[in-house]
Amino acid sequence: MQDKTCHGVEVAIEALVGKWKPIILFHLMEKGTLRFNELKRAIPKITQKMLTSQLRELEHHQIVNRKVYPQVPPKVEYSLTEYGKEIIPLLQSMQEWGTTHKKYMVEHNIDIAEG
Repeated sequence: MQDKTCHGVEVAIEALVGKWKPIILFHLMEKGTLRFNELKRAIPKITQKMLTSQLRELEHHQIVNRKVYPQVPPKVEYSLTEYGKEIIPLLQSMQEWGTTHKKYMVEHNIDIAEG
């Protein structure tokens, strides 16, 4: 049974926070279905191990669907589940705010990478 003091924001953060999860979700939102290697190419700084881990966590929360085709070599595709598509407005808002924030940081000579 879940802790009654756990707030919705905490649950959302547990499911979505990680350096790579929002980026993975954004690529799936933008491109629809992607194979593992397509995701890896789209996010060149992520390691294969980390991509696998993040996808498994998103799959566990039923935000991402993993479809395995029975063929040789194996073909695996990832996409947002119908439930996962509910996050699209949040991802779009994050994209808009991030663009605005980057512009603000540049205008005020603040290093974006710090913090």
